Amino acid sequence: MRNCLVIDLDRCSGCDSCIAACKLENNVDLGVYYNRVHAVGPTGTFPDLEQYWLPLQCQQCENPGCIEVCPTGASYRDEGTGVVLVNAEDCIGCGSCLTGCPYNVRTLNPNTNVVEKCTLCFQRHENETWEPACVHNCCCGARYFGDLDDPASPAAKAVAAAGAENCHQLDDQHGLKPSTVYLLSAKTASWQDDPVTTDRAAKA
Repeated sequence: MRNCLVIDLDRCSGCDSCIAACKLENNVDLGVYYNRVHAVGPTGTFPDLEQYWLPLQCQQCENPGCIEVCPTGASYRDEGTGVVLVNAEDCIGCGSCLTGCPYNVRTLNPNTNVVEKCTLCFQRHENETWEPACVHNCCCGARYFGDLDDPASPAAKAVAAAGAENCHQLDDQHGLKPSTVYLLSAKTASWQDDPVTTDRAAKA
């Protein structure tokens, strides 16, 4: 089971409604973000310029480095849904998982000393139609959610319709196998290895 987001960058306008929806739904503190939207570009030479927006949140990796390095087991994968989560009661705020994640998508909440991140709105997972707030509130219809291993899920259908040549994932130098899929066609821009995804450990 690979519950994750599929994000259509051909449609994403960089409006940040996903950030606002996430903060409201999850009561996220000031200064703490579960997702961010980065501008990639512009690249090229005028007038032939390209740019797209890249939303970044937990990539729901198949081999999560955050779980591997967590000394208390606070970072874990839910057995029923496959979603990577953080148990606030077990988190000691050591920051090991921040180093174990190369995508800069975890935040140490300074008010609670607990690491927080996107949970795919796990609090909704028992609903008949589980849909993260960012997906529900995306005004451009650029987000899909579901199990990539279920051909009937909205996420799997979006990937199949896009075609393999238009499906991209973040750079995986560490063998983590991020699940999040970004759809970007050549008519919009060329996929770039954006510097915001470089290894956090290299920055420390």
